[in-house]
Amino acid sequence: MNRIAKQTPPRQTGFSLIEMMIVIAIILIIVSIAIPNFHKAQITAHQMAAMRTIAALQTAEAQYYTQYGEYAGSLAELGPPASGASGHAAADLIPARLAATGEASGYKFVIAPNHIGYTISASPLAFGTTGERTFFSDQSLALHCHDGPEPASAADPEAK
Repeated sequence: MNRIAKQTPPRQTGFSLIEMMIVIAIILIIVSIAIPNFHKAQITAHQMAAMRTIAALQTAEAQYYTQYGEYAGSLAELGPPASGASGHAAADLIPARLAATGEASGYKFVIAPNHIGYTISASPLAFGTTGERTFFSDQSLALHCHDGPEPASAADPEAK
């Protein structure tokens, strides 16, 4: 009785194509959930940084007023001098990049004089990408925000 033994095929190691496709599908699902949440967190971080920058500009304006008896009418007046000592035209109260470009944390900041003091406005550099709110403040130190691309004003609600 000579039996012919069944030969089993050798085991293959590694992943099958089906297993690999399942792993890739799971990764794609996780990424599709994570990216919108990351984007929303990034926008919120930019908006919070913009609010802190406005607070820093308000502090710089108060210091400028204390030193020179009037409010600064531009970011350049609050920034550092190109050379030499600081003074009325360049008080060295804010970083040079902010004074030169008006940009920080995905927002564009503008200071303008008015008949009783100054106004500060902040708008996202790319609405929907770097921010979804605009901000406004003045010498009253109240910070107003507008949900949308239109510029914020004193008529908008205060930011919380």
